[in-house]
Amino acid sequence: MAMIRAVALPLFIIVFILSSLTQFESKLTTKYYQNTCPQLEKIIRDIVTMKQMTNPTTAAATLRLFFHDCMVDGCDASVLITSTPSNKAERDHDLNLSLAGDSFDVIVRAKTALELACPGIVSCADILALTTRDLLTMVGGPFYTVRLGRKDGFISQASRVDGNLLESSATASQQIDLLASKGFSVQEFVALLGGHTIGFSHCKEFAKRIFNYSNTSQNDPTLNLVFAKSLRIACANYDKNPNMAVFFDVISPGKFDNMYYQNIPRGLTLLQSDQSLVQDPRSKPFVLKYASNQTAFFNDFAHAMEKLSVLQIKTGHNGEVRRRCDSFNNIKV
Repeated sequence: MAMIRAVALPLFIIVFILSSLTQFESKLTTKYYQNTCPQLEKIIRDIVTMKQMTNPTTAAATLRLFFHDCMVDGCDASVLITSTPSNKAERDHDLNLSLAGDSFDVIVRAKTALELACPGIVSCADILALTTRDLLTMVGGPFYTVRLGRKDGFISQASRVDGNLLESSATASQQIDLLASKGFSVQEFVALLGGHTIGFSHCKEFAKRIFNYSNTSQNDPTLNLVFAKSLRIACANYDKNPNMAVFFDVISPGKFDNMYYQNIPRGLTLLQSDQSLVQDPRSKPFVLKYASNQTAFFNDFAHAMEKLSVLQIKTGHNGEVRRRCDSFNNIKV
């Protein structure tokens, strides 16, 4: 019996050590590229500064791209993959077709610069996470820590988007349930939606709220009447021009602030999914809290973004560092 214990103990220790090493190596860290690509953050800052100055909607577009990526199989840059004849990728799902080109372009620019400086080192997933953070701070958003070491995923399929992203008409319950399935509380969910304080929505996403809403009303009665009228003017030809869009926040569209939450109770929202937040007793308290306290919103948004950025990440052999962000190193589906 004593002999059995003597043999078992070293084996247990070996297994424990190996397990600990695996866990340690899989953890993200802010210093992940300190030795292999020390100029990483400066390169990204330079790229995003130039891009945002040239195209002011880049920050909002990239935030949306990041969210859509993380919600489907985690933050693994799978949304960047281009479809092939044998595979329809995530980005070509109906819910991703409106993702703005500027967001893809800024990632391509950053990846190109980094491949010149430190080839084969920095993953597209890390580039997307860092680029999003830096763009948000450029437009007034809070700074938050981005830990690094993600690998790029091996799979990108449009079919995997189903059930992980919602239509613009989604109810608060549907949104709360989806985010809860990803591990987010109601408060974290409402804080993340504060990203709608920048960016825009295409008219087709809210047309049902302003044109022939019902037999008794031209528009959704939860909309401010003057606002609804101005939206009908702005979107008059949306059916002929699908690219027509309106800023989410008509008060301070280019500034990351808490105006989004102030607009919701006033009926100054575009999407039904946003308006539903003040109609549900679970989300309404947080809407009102953030409407009156921008500091609280910034703190909670930063926390939620840190949490989102590590959702279902790939590390080690579960992913790769792509040479190009729009294609796998080897053909995979």
